[in-house]
Amino acid sequence: MSALPLQQVPKKVVIFDNNSSEDERRSNTGMPSGSVGTVVTQYFSFGDPPDRLTLQNGAQLGPVTLAYETYGALNADKSNAILICHALSGDAHAAGWHSDDDKPGWWDEMIGPGKAFDTNLYFVICSNVIGGCKGSTGPSSINPIAGKPYGIDFPLITIQDMVNAQVRLIKHLGIDRLLSVVGGSMGGMQVLSWLIDHPDKVLSGIPIATSLRHTPQQIAFNEVGRQAIIADPEWQNGAYYEGVGPAKGLGLARMIGHITYMSDSSMAEKFGRQRQDDQNPFKFTGEYEVEQYLQYRGDSFVKRFDANSYLYITKALDNFDAFGGKPIAQVLKGINARLLILSFKSDWLYPSYQSKEIVKAAQAAGIDVTYCEIDSSYGHDSFLIETEEETHLIKHFLRRVSTGNGVTNEYEI
Repeated sequence: MSALPLQQVPKKVVIFDNNSSEDERRSNTGMPSGSVGTVVTQYFSFGDPPDRLTLQNGAQLGPVTLAYETYGALNADKSNAILICHALSGDAHAAGWHSDDDKPGWWDEMIGPGKAFDTNLYFVICSNVIGGCKGSTGPSSINPIAGKPYGIDFPLITIQDMVNAQVRLIKHLGIDRLLSVVGGSMGGMQVLSWLIDHPDKVLSGIPIATSLRHTPQQIAFNEVGRQAIIADPEWQNGAYYEGVGPAKGLGLARMIGHITYMSDSSMAEKFGRQRQDDQNPFKFTGEYEVEQYLQYRGDSFVKRFDANSYLYITKALDNFDAFGGKPIAQVLKGINARLLILSFKSDWLYPSYQSKEIVKAAQAAGIDVTYCEIDSSYGHDSFLIETEEETHLIKHFLRRVSTGNGVTNEYEI
């Protein structure tokens, strides 16, 4: 099958899971032309005995449910699929709108017709990781043996376990190889795991603002957040699901985390030293704008995230080591995928030198790698904000990967 120009819009489109094409969605919902419109989260369950998911520590987990969403159309030879991997607090809702949404998915500016991940050309998938709390099996899920939420009886998971669950999903969708795997922060670690552990299933990878392994400082930030949760009396050793839960501890953990996502210059620009409560100067009332902002972020996070999931996922981040103590050449041997690695100048949580370490390792293994450090003042949050620059780089990279691998835009009905 000969490759067609990737700029051409497919003439035939697969019907979406909600029985509406992209054009029909936009016309029915009044969404802008760049939106995938209204989307529906889907669920894939697997791992019933004896086919449980074997975790990296040898534990067995099952049954397992993954929440996921898809955007765009899978082409005839199923060669245009792209997997988006989310960061710590993300979920499967990466683009479009749910019927009850007041805002679109977390990477909506990057996914849709004409965007970086052009749904006129690519079939885009995003799933919530295991250990999460947005539809996928995690600590808040019902333990089928005990008949109540797992709590801390949920087994420890790793980044590799998250990816192995995604492999099951991709197989379920009938896809043998992914055109690309993409993600920022923890999502970038998942990209690396895909490349190292499943090199035959990936044609390219785009790890953004990430690391081969956490430094002691990165582990320290996560540990302070975990201890804030554990020290909350309402945590109750993880068995809080019938009570109020550790709202104060989780909110504090999020406040600590959010500080690391911003930069000094972005905080200064956004807040300065402005006060909200000049009536009570120097009291402990959060009179500075930045204080109230952090409190707001903490309070809103508590409403949408599970404290135990925060514990498990941050521990998975800290335990991730792409090389596992093995020589670089041995770990990256056999990887034929192309890489686009992005970092951000003001990111002090995952500084650029960590991305450069990935570049050097890839170059040493003879991998085709492109690297760009984007000049941004938004800190680690840049990968969610600097969408214009990312779009330019990613569009060009995906076009090159697609052309080089004969990906077509011939579609099935």
